[in-house]
Formats: sequence, structure tokens, C-alpha cells
Amino acid sequence: MSDIVFFAHANGFPSATYGKLFAALEPEFVVRSLPQHGHDPRFPVEDNWQSLVDELLHHVRAQARPVWGVGHSLGGVLHLHAALRQPALYRGVIMLDSPLLSSTDRWLIRAAKRMGLIDRLTPAGRTLGRRERFADRASAREYFLSKALFKDFDPDCLEAYLDHGLKTDEAAEARGGAGLRLAFDPDTEIRIYRSVPHVSPGRPADLALPVAVIGGERSRVVLPHHGRNARRLPRGEFHRLPGGHMFPFERPLMTAQLVRELLHRWQLEGQAR
Repeated sequence: MSDIVFFAHANGFPSATYGKLFAALEPEFVVRSLPQHGHDPRFPVEDNWQSLVDELLHHVRAQARPVWGVGHSLGGVLHLHAALRQPALYRGVIMLDSPLLSSTDRWLIRAAKRMGLIDRLTPAGRTLGRRERFADRASAREYFLSKALFKDFDPDCLEAYLDHGLKTDEAAEARGGAGLRLAFDPDTEIRIYRSVPHVSPGRPADLALPVAVIGGERSRVVLPHHGRNARRLPRGEFHRLPGGHMFPFERPLMTAQLVRELLHRWQLEGQAR
């Protein structure tokens, strides 16, 4: 029976947009995911992402056996917090450009929230007022290619985002027109950024599971001290891949290869224990 990789996506990027990465893992692993975090009314977005962790745990628990938790950005942090709360549900965690925060990082986040500056510390400020409706797929493609965030995307990953990151604009249809809009609710995306955790459900140093942080070489999210934090964990490690914060979309096959290598090594270590 193949091991389960439960994938958790980055904020604003539905899981199906990672199809090329998933396909590269699926010959050896069963890849499961939640289509969109934060959109289930049973688990509303709240400060410190506690309900989002509840949501993830709800779905991980349903797998009926421990999983390898792999997550990008938001998703990596959710898996870490879920594993800290329920380690028996996990075999290990891989965080793709997700920062392993220090106490100083958390203090800065708490202060930014209290001072009303969290939009400057997170991408929330850049998300406000962002275009969310498009006349058609071609205009959406042109728009995204003009943005720095998307400019280095693997072509297949960009097409996957156009396939799954957009949906029919029902409001335009009701007026007798047509068009597309973002599938990930922009208000939800902003609330997720604004509620970034300044607390942890436990001490990562007490986690006996293997944990790997993989940072993009040009990332401005995972910084050198986050790598040092990872290496200080009992079974922690830190790796870099070419690219920025979006490296799982920029180099999906290279990302999948490193994830496979880590999981194979951890499988062997688990058999030897």
C-alpha cells in the first residue's frame, strides 16, 4: 500500500493548480489534498489560523493512517501546527518555502497586529484592490504574465492556474454577459494573511517527527535564520532550490524530486528504527 502525501496549498492557490507536482509524485505516493483551505463555513478563518488547523486535521484524520504532510507557504505552517497538536497523525512534514518562526518572529507579528501594520508585514496590502475579474482566459493569462509573482511559472503550472484558479463569473452571467473571476475568495485570502500566527500550539523542538524546510534561493519569505531553526530540530533539515517563493510552480519537477528523495530516506530511517 502506497504512503499518503497530504498536500496543503499556498494562500490563494487551490490545490489543483499543483497538478504537475502531484503527477510527479503519484507514481510512488497517493496524493490527497483539500481543494481550498478557508472556504468551509465550519472552519472560519480566525486569528492564528487555529480553525484552519482544525480543518486540516479533520481531513488528515479521515485518511485513517498517518500521512506525510507536504505544504507550500500557508500549507507548510498548517501542517507543522497540525503535527504539533496531533503528531500521531503524521509520519513527517515538508514545508515548501514556509518559515519556521522564531520567538522574535512571532513577537514582531504580534506587534504588527496590535499596531495595525500587519498589511505591511504580509502580502495582505498587495492583495487589497487586486484585479479579480477577467473578460476571458486570454486576458487573464496576459494579466498574470505581467505580474512578478507569475513571470517565472512553468508554462504548465500557469495553465493549471488558469484552469483551476479561475471560475465562471456568475454575476456577469446574471447580467447576460460572460467572464471569469478568481476561484479563491479574495476576502478570505486577505483574512488569512492578516491572521498569520503569532503563537504556536507547541514547541517544534519537542517534535520527534522528521521535518524539512525547503526554501527558494531567491525567497524573501524563508530567511537564513529559518533554515537554522529547522536544523536545530531533533530530526530537522533545511534545503534550498532555485527560484523564489513560488518555486513549486516555477520548478515543479525539481521540487517533486527533492520531496521524493526526502520521503524515501525517511521511509528507510523509519524501517531501521
